[in-house]
Amino acid sequence: MDPQILAIMMVVSLFALILLGVPVAFAIAGAGLVFGVIGVDLNLFNLLPSRIFGVLTNYTLLAVPLFVFMGILLEKSRLAERMLDVLGLLSGKKPGGMAIAIIVVGILMGASTGIVGATVVTLTMIALPTLLKRNYSHSVACGTICASGTLGQIIPPSLVLILLADISGEAIGPLFAAALMPGLLLSVCYIIYIILLSKFAPHHVPAIDEEEISQYSKKELWIEFFKSVAPPFLLIFAVLGSIIGGLAAPTEAASMGAIGALVIVFISKRLSLEILKETIYETMKVTGMIMFVLIASQVFGLSFRGLDGDYLVEDLFASIPGGMWGAIIFMMIVLFFLGFFLEWIEISYIVLPLVLPIFHALNVDMIWLGILVALNLQSSFLTPPFGWSLFFLKGVAPKEIKTMDIYKGVLPFIAIQIIVIVLVMVFPEIALWLPKAIGWM
Repeated sequence: MDPQILAIMMVVSLFALILLGVPVAFAIAGAGLVFGVIGVDLNLFNLLPSRIFGVLTNYTLLAVPLFVFMGILLEKSRLAERMLDVLGLLSGKKPGGMAIAIIVVGILMGASTGIVGATVVTLTMIALPTLLKRNYSHSVACGTICASGTLGQIIPPSLVLILLADISGEAIGPLFAAALMPGLLLSVCYIIYIILLSKFAPHHVPAIDEEEISQYSKKELWIEFFKSVAPPFLLIFAVLGSIIGGLAAPTEAASMGAIGALVIVFISKRLSLEILKETIYETMKVTGMIMFVLIASQVFGLSFRGLDGDYLVEDLFASIPGGMWGAIIFMMIVLFFLGFFLEWIEISYIVLPLVLPIFHALNVDMIWLGILVALNLQSSFLTPPFGWSLFFLKGVAPKEIKTMDIYKGVLPFIAIQIIVIVLVMVFPEIALWLPKAIGWM
């Protein structure tokens, strides 16, 4: 049988296994092994140990467990919950204030964890009951939480960006710098949407009751702000600034972030042996999942190339009209729809290694393309009916929240995402001016 037909069958079987509920890492490795043996031979896998060794000894990937530890510790210590309360009370006198506070907390949590599922679930559990109690529209509450929870996909330091740097062969510093402005632009657009909603439909985003706010003096609230909100913000600023400024490599900055998170939680008197145990366990679980998928993807990638699948992909992109722009738009559409079914890490390590060489040959700026990919993956998390963020929220939401409430709520945020993606495509300097200003490019 033609090896390229086997390559297509391997991809189809991978999707079939995932849809049947087989764990992703087993599906990736299983499909790769079976079709590699059928289409090539066992000698192909003599290269596998060196490839796995290369993954496990990649110094940059050491940043992954450290950033995960930092984010999970801030989450388990319930600092995020206190941040939301304080910001909500400070901004709650006006309609939409609580929703804006959720977006700001989403920015901080996204920057500290980079894990969409953890952020969405945490925000849902701590914010959704509060919004419902304060008579927010169900759809607006759900849409705001889903959109804010996905900001960790693009706002650095993000696991997505770390792995994209590894896949594309680009340095992490320029990629982090390039992601900062698009991420902040997206956040600002979210906030503008809430402000417009508060002007034209204030009943959807009512202000906090005056009686509740009066329980705290302004002085008490600002003291709580500097105790609960400022330290995590300064920690993220220090970690990100040290990477972008070239003062520290991502791994060193991540270790500084992990130690800083420990210090913050200790000073806030929230550190306990139980929280530390839970944090270490969750960190090991998330890191293990990521590394298992990375190892499995080496099996799949080796078999796909052994079956001449890379030539198949080249021929496919060569047949797309429109040259470079046609290829970019086609890739963005494919990634968008794959996001309905696959997690970002599977897309990153299965699809991107196959298509990025084509864009290298077209002399496309890999930093700019990486930011477009990150924004695209973020959009797919929100899109009904299969967006992962919607499932995460529905899984922990109160019973009165209907699926249609979630779908209706995310539609305006999806429109905002598409607008920002188009802006970054048409005006690459939105992403590239900061790396150039720093001297990275």
